[in-house]
Formats: sequence, structure tokens, C-alpha cells
Amino acid sequence: MSKLPYGKKESRSWAREKMQGVCNVIIASYTKDLQDINEKAIRHDVQVNIQNKFAGFLVVSETNLTPDEYIRFTKISADEAKGKQLLVHHASFNSLEENISLTNRAAEAGAELSLLSYPANFYPTSEQDIYDYTRKYCDSVDMAVMLFPVPLWGFERIHPASLSLGLMEKLISDVPNIVAVKAEGGHPSIAGFAETWRHLHDKVVVTMPLENQGIPLATMLPMQVIATSNTEYFGSAVPKMLQLARDGKHDEAMKLFWQVDPARRANEKIATFGGSNSVHRMAWKYQAWLNGYNGGPLRMPTPRLVSDQMRMLRKGLVDALLPVTDDPDEAYFVGRN
Repeated sequence: MSKLPYGKKESRSWAREKMQGVCNVIIASYTKDLQDINEKAIRHDVQVNIQNKFAGFLVVSETNLTPDEYIRFTKISADEAKGKQLLVHHASFNSLEENISLTNRAAEAGAELSLLSYPANFYPTSEQDIYDYTRKYCDSVDMAVMLFPVPLWGFERIHPASLSLGLMEKLISDVPNIVAVKAEGGHPSIAGFAETWRHLHDKVVVTMPLENQGIPLATMLPMQVIATSNTEYFGSAVPKMLQLARDGKHDEAMKLFWQVDPARRANEKIATFGGSNSVHRMAWKYQAWLNGYNGGPLRMPTPRLVSDQMRMLRKGLVDALLPVTDDPDEAYFVGRN
């Protein structure tokens, strides 16, 4: 039975209350032989997340986890978090039917919010196709849903903002459990975010997940949440910056923002895997390892992480005066647990 603390009709008020702070990502760790997920390592990462004052995290699904492994990953995370973290389900599986099934199972396992991705083989030819997929998904799950306009899906052939304002307005009007928008449409421009905020922030939670834009925006707008991205690379800095901004200490927030800029620039060079319209999950897991998370090997297929990239990411943290492990890079491929 679902553990969700709200019904569909209450999901937006729940989101307005509970989506606060910074939600990053946690990528599952595996056993040394890659034959199973590593429970001890997952629990370690959840504890580091709590220590770094993150409000929650995306339970990442895009690292060749089986459906059953993903649900165990979610259950372990929820058990270790003990209500101290918002678990965001990653609806990024192979088909609409699989995403519906896994979302309902994730709700039973302890996730409370779904980030809606679209399958690699989904090739809509009209906004109606996107509406129909999204509507069917939302109608078939009880979980609150966060829309995600972003250039990863290839929807720009239909509208340059990925999900147009009109499409999102119709979905939000028709579907009660759409509670938030992760507004990266039109990236690298902030036009998609600006339009979404102006028209929709009084209806649903609107977030800019990228700290390089989200923190400056938070000094001008009442940004209640930054969710979800690889902000664990910066240790506890992004939760601290957002809290300073929300407390009205804008100059202090921006002082820290400029301090961490060397790490930000390193991240911008590696964080997405150019040409494949996917995220470099191994780089993200290495970034977390630099800040005390578990690290460890990932299953194929995965982008490879090479020494030049690792040196650049490590140097970014050193130059930004942020915490960074002294462990040699080869230890990353073993993991801390």
C-alpha cells in the first residue's frame, strides 16, 4: 500500500509545504562484482547527504538498475533517511507502462515525488502526443509529479522551450497531481524558467535546479527549492547559499557563490555528456566521491571517466576552497564501502 502522505487533491499544498531547500542526486552504488546494489554504501551516501544539509535527493534510475534493484535502492534510502529526506522518484525507464508500474512501486517503497522523464524511444510529433503521454502517466499514479522541460528529450522540434507554456498550463489545469516544474526549457538561456515562473509559480512550485542560475535568482525571487542536480559536488555549499538567500543575506550568498566559481566552471565542462543527450553519471558519482560519498564502479553502458577529467574536477574544488578527499583517484573505482 502507498505510503504517500497526501491524496491527489492535496498534493499541491503538500508540495508547497515540503519542497524546501536543496535536493541533489544519489546514484546507486554496486558491489565489487557489479552483480548487486551495495546496501552499506547506499546508507553511507544518505547519511552524508543529511550531514551536508540537503533536503532530499533524486533516487537516480539511469545506471542500468533492474526494476527490482531500483525499488530496493528506494527502500534502503527511505529506511536510512527516516523522514529526514524527500525522496524523488526518477521516472526514467523504458516505456510509459514501465514508468507507471515503477512509480507506484516506488510510492510503496518510500518515494514521495516523481520527476517525469521521457523514454529514449518516445518520439512525439505534436504537443498532443506529449500531453497524452504525460496525462496518462499522471492519471495512472497517485504520486505528485514534477514536470521537466529540458533539451534532453529532443522536443525542441515541436517547441523551443521543450514543453511550451501553453502545454504546461493545460496539463496543470487538467491534472491535479502535477505539483512542480523543473524549469530548464531553452537551456542555456533562462527564458524558459522566467516564463514558467511568471505564469505558473502561483499555481505550482517552480524550481531552477542549476545552482549557477538558481542562487542568483534566489536573491531576487522567493525560490523555495533547488531540485534536482549534482549539487553534492560542492559539498554543503549550495544548501548554505540558498538558505542565506532565503534569509535575506544576499551579499553573503553571493560571496560564497563567487568563491566556488572555479568548481562551477569545472562542473560545466563535464556535467553533461555532449552529443548523447544524456548525463555523465560516472562523472557525477566521482564528484560526489570527492566530497565523501561512496563512489565505486558503475555498470556498462556508462560514459568513461578519464584522468584529465578527474584532475580538472578535483582542482576545481581545491581552487574553490571547498572540501576534497585526499584519497587517490584509483580509490574512486573501488568505493568507500
